[in-house]
Amino acid sequence: MSRGGGKGLSLKDKLDGNELDLSLCDLNEVPVRELAALPKATVLDLSCNNLISLPSDFCSLMHLVKLDLSKNRLQQLPLDFGRLINLQHLDLLNNRLVTLPVSFAQLKNLKWLDLKDNPLDPVLAKVAGDCLDEKQCKQAAVKVLQHMKAIQSEQDRQRQQKLQAEREMEKKREAEQRAKEAQERELRKREKAEEKERRRREYDAQKAAKQEMEKKSKKETVHTRKPASSSRPPQRPRHKLSWSRSVLRVLLFVLFCILCALAACKLTELQHQPLCVSVNTLYEDVVAALQNHKTLQNMLQHNSK
Repeated sequence: MSRGGGKGLSLKDKLDGNELDLSLCDLNEVPVRELAALPKATVLDLSCNNLISLPSDFCSLMHLVKLDLSKNRLQQLPLDFGRLINLQHLDLLNNRLVTLPVSFAQLKNLKWLDLKDNPLDPVLAKVAGDCLDEKQCKQAAVKVLQHMKAIQSEQDRQRQQKLQAEREMEKKREAEQRAKEAQERELRKREKAEEKERRRREYDAQKAAKQEMEKKSKKETVHTRKPASSSRPPQRPRHKLSWSRSVLRVLLFVLFCILCALAACKLTELQHQPLCVSVNTLYEDVVAALQNHKTLQNMLQHNSK
């Protein structure tokens, strides 16, 4: 890297054993890719540069044990700065840091920390204290880690509460949705039952009306047939009755004439007349023929007895 942008500088030339000194190089950014190619460089000095921020991939340099970032213009550290779990010594003197990322609590191997000359949050500044000697810097590392762990625990607790609240809210929404669906099912069921009852009433009404019509029709049929079933004989048509009477009158008149003629021929002086002789002869023949009939003879015998 060059002094302005960082390219052209050979890091291997700067490497001395496991120490890599990149201080006073006027760096605006960290050569992370080149540093990752030097896993032996466990001690890295980036002090006295123009670094405003560290890239997120800087946290992949997990081989770092000692890191000096003092006298830069860092306003914040990457959120996953806690990935540098092997870090034991961290110098952040004279930067522009206000807070530390929560992941800072994961630096369980950190034993030395300097946060002097930063516009720290008052609570964090009180916890860090002064790093005027080795003992104070070690205490700062312990106290800050404890403080950050407490913050992390509180955030985890709040996160869990938030998740729990979201789960409860989700359960509540699901319960409300189930209740709504159950209410809609009950409403549909009730509407279906009402529709079924309405159709049943209509069916019963139609059936009752049909039965009433059938009963009325039967009554009308009975009333229509009743005169025909009475004891009074049906009257024959007038023209047929007149014709029958006329024929009967004619027959009776003829029979009367025959009887009169027969009586005249039998009882009067006219019996010797040729016509009466013929009538008497015919009468006698008819009587003789009738007497010769066995059935009639039996009947006559039965009647004589």
